Amino acid sequence: MLLKTKPADVFVDRHNGPDDTAVAEMLRTIGVESIDQLIDETVPAAIRLKKPLNLPAALTERAFLAKFKQIAGKNRLFKNYIGLGYHDTQLPAVIQRNILENPGWYTAYTPYQAEIAQGRLEALINYQTMIIDLTGLEIANASLLDEGTAAAETLHMFHSLSKKKNATRYFVSEQVLPQTIDVLRTRATPLGIELVVGNHRTFDLTDESLFGAILQYPAADGAVYDYTDFISKAHDHGLFVTVAADLMSLTLLTPPGEMGADAVVGNSQRFGVPMGYGGPHAGFLATKDAFKRVIPGRIIGQSIDAAGNKAYRMALQTREQHIRREKATSNICTAQVLLSVLAGMYAVYHGPQRIKQFASNIHGLTQTLAGALSDLGLNQRNEFYFDTLDIKLESVELQNAIKLEAEAAGINFRYFEEHGSPRVGISLNQNTEIEDVRDIVAVFSKVLGKDAPAVELPAEVSVNWTDNLIRTSEYLTHPIFNSHHSEHEMLRYMKQLENKDLSLAHSMISLGSCTMKLNATAEMIPVTWPEIGGLHPFAPREQAQGYAEIFKDLEAWLCEVTGFAAVSLQPNSGAQGEYAGLLAIKGYHDARGDQHRNVALIPASAHGTNPASAVMAGMQVVVVKSTEEGNIDVADLKAKAEQYADKLSCLMVTYPSTHGVYEETIIDICQTIHNHGGRVYMDGANMNAQVGLTSPATIGADVCHLNLHKTFCIPHGGGGPGVGPIGVVADLAPYLPGHVLVDADGRTYGAVTSAPWGSASILPISYAYINMMGGEGLTQATRIAILNANYIKARLEEHYPVLYTGSNGRCAHEMILDCRQFKKAGIEVEDIAKRLMDYGFHAPTVSFPVAGTLMVEPTESESKEELDRFIEAMIGIRKEIAEVEAGRADAKDNMLKHAPHTAAAVLTHEWTRPYSREQAVYPTEYARAYKFWPTVARIDSAYGDRNLICSCTPLEQYVDAEEQLVPTDKGPSY
Repeated sequence: MLLKTKPADVFVDRHNGPDDTAVAEMLRTIGVESIDQLIDETVPAAIRLKKPLNLPAALTERAFLAKFKQIAGKNRLFKNYIGLGYHDTQLPAVIQRNILENPGWYTAYTPYQAEIAQGRLEALINYQTMIIDLTGLEIANASLLDEGTAAAETLHMFHSLSKKKNATRYFVSEQVLPQTIDVLRTRATPLGIELVVGNHRTFDLTDESLFGAILQYPAADGAVYDYTDFISKAHDHGLFVTVAADLMSLTLLTPPGEMGADAVVGNSQRFGVPMGYGGPHAGFLATKDAFKRVIPGRIIGQSIDAAGNKAYRMALQTREQHIRREKATSNICTAQVLLSVLAGMYAVYHGPQRIKQFASNIHGLTQTLAGALSDLGLNQRNEFYFDTLDIKLESVELQNAIKLEAEAAGINFRYFEEHGSPRVGISLNQNTEIEDVRDIVAVFSKVLGKDAPAVELPAEVSVNWTDNLIRTSEYLTHPIFNSHHSEHEMLRYMKQLENKDLSLAHSMISLGSCTMKLNATAEMIPVTWPEIGGLHPFAPREQAQGYAEIFKDLEAWLCEVTGFAAVSLQPNSGAQGEYAGLLAIKGYHDARGDQHRNVALIPASAHGTNPASAVMAGMQVVVVKSTEEGNIDVADLKAKAEQYADKLSCLMVTYPSTHGVYEETIIDICQTIHNHGGRVYMDGANMNAQVGLTSPATIGADVCHLNLHKTFCIPHGGGGPGVGPIGVVADLAPYLPGHVLVDADGRTYGAVTSAPWGSASILPISYAYINMMGGEGLTQATRIAILNANYIKARLEEHYPVLYTGSNGRCAHEMILDCRQFKKAGIEVEDIAKRLMDYGFHAPTVSFPVAGTLMVEPTESESKEELDRFIEAMIGIRKEIAEVEAGRADAKDNMLKHAPHTAAAVLTHEWTRPYSREQAVYPTEYARAYKFWPTVARIDSAYGDRNLICSCTPLEQYVDAEEQLVPTDKGPSY
């Protein structure tokens, strides 16, 4: 007997769903001989790559993890006392294992189908309540991308609200975190807003050109100020005031809301989320109830379901850019859900007493350190402080000596200059112990040549703050923060919430434009390694050589995939990538003296963030028509390119198109823009249909953002985190984002996020994916994605019209099923979406890009068996619709209108509906065997908007006040 030897454990076979037998069966159903034939009939020959991707050979999971352990080992874990919004912390192990490392939490999608997302929604209500309580304000959103983004969002919000028509100046305290000022400047400049940076104690607020101000609490140097008088005077002159605050400090310090602040922003990182070299972390934004109609981002609210039971859903202006498009005041269409959940669970687990104890310990140790340094003769400048000391030094030479000695001891401080004098900043944290304080004192005593004073942990310390700085109001009083303090109770609570949510652990989530694919365990494992999570983003770069290698390789690989010359990993969402890409184009035009080029051509079918991002970048949006086939109207595009030739900045285009087709005119379209002096921005939402077959550069694009949380396997995390790096051609490379604190390859152009490399700690996921797939594997993934989509199309097109196809009748990696004809029978697309829950599925994308349709994207990771199960469900629902159409089922009292069906609904004593309980909840044999039960019936969103409840406060405390609010959109998440 002869035995063949070949690799037996190939990762691509783990990633792609269909095996060879399944592929052959699917090809027969589609009516082609091979995948090659299918690809030839789908992807235009003119845009096909001429050679395969030049990427490293694929590694097995075992080989990759061994390699990555070596890379991660190049990162050096120092004790970090740098501060500036990033602090060492401790994520409780029970939360790490059961949420952060749990695919039941990290593979879920944005909770647009709220009935099967009640667990995440409750966790986000907890987070919002935590933010409201600690900041002293009335409403909070379900997180933003980071602190800098949150601060920039309030700048936009208050600029749009200002009644001072000609006010274009915004005061920024010089003690706001430097990276926040950097992001504010980036966001303000395109809108003609001038930042005025100065001293809040001496600044003249009577200037009529001012519309707002932002302060830091505690300040960047650690000083704590009472801002009550400043805020009062600002209000007297018609200014809005934002305060950027540290959540941990607010357990002891008077919250800014009680000082009169209009908004409070910040970062919830120190509530258990690892520093991760900068992210991802959940930024927060709280504001007054008066601003609830304009607060950016997602807000979770409480409503009722069809049975009158409490239920949660996204509320208010969620995803407002999809409705208002170029009139939107924000392009934010995502959140940091997984990180918000972690921070909220930290508060649930520890409760107010333990968190206050953390804060007390931090402050007590900081006082102890201050006393010891004073005994050494050092000048500590902060009269009032929480966790940060500001040491004024006599010389730069002394500062350098301290740095040298500290780093030799494995310690990082902050080194900076203020008003001409060298300083050392020291910020303590939750993990600081008395031994750490002794180590810090030892560094200074050695450099100064003095004996170290005795340092002992005091049993208690006296707080020297003035009375109006000491918090007296209660917080985290709701029972949810006072009930789960034992690990067993906490474990059960998290499991109860997890059981309410459908994720990829249950079934496929076939969301068009969202690419819900396998997030392999081997890709996820390194994320929680200390070598990845334990680095401060502003630590010396020589301590992060492992990260440097990851960044270098990943940038090179993404350049190969896109065909571009350079990549920035900084943008931490798709919408942020859009914005950064447009700024690169703007920077290019401005440098050439073409500041007048400000027109962005955008197809009518574009994702709503496109026009919103263009306006934020200071551009004028001109809409290009679509043909009846859904394609860009090339004649209209050429006419408008000619009309605006002198002002043309760019075209924003998605490819394959938003409607799931490879438009064959794309090269002509891009050339037209170039001929008129513009550049082409390609939205990378659909890169899963490009990788290895074509590329943005091949098509003629100049810049493209990549959704790493789609094409490159970073999980959606229930609605975030995301990562949206951008690739650019060579002449746009100088205009990629830089950073004020870290020299990122010589780039000085403004930052779009707080951290130099954005959400650095989850980049290893995409790094792992590319490593284990290799060039051939990535290409095969694209081919299988197209195969899976066309298989579903072939099986369903006799039941549901497929709205758009290419010239050969093929779709790309997704398709649009037209459900509008069912309206004649009273069936809405929403009814189909809700009925799919009874079959055990999350709905495809609802009513985007065309109202009344479903956009289906199966991805390459789904097996034929799973595709067939989804197809069976869709055919079953079509038969149920036919019953209504024929009059055999009542138009209002039928299974679709009452979907989803809960266990409580079918276990009722009297069943009065004209269909059986079994038909309601067991429509297939699979559902009978593996039933996923929605925990609430169909939710009444209108009721929730009339009775807005965005915290854990009991329902009876609210009156039924009518609100005219922007409706919730169900489009894809960026």
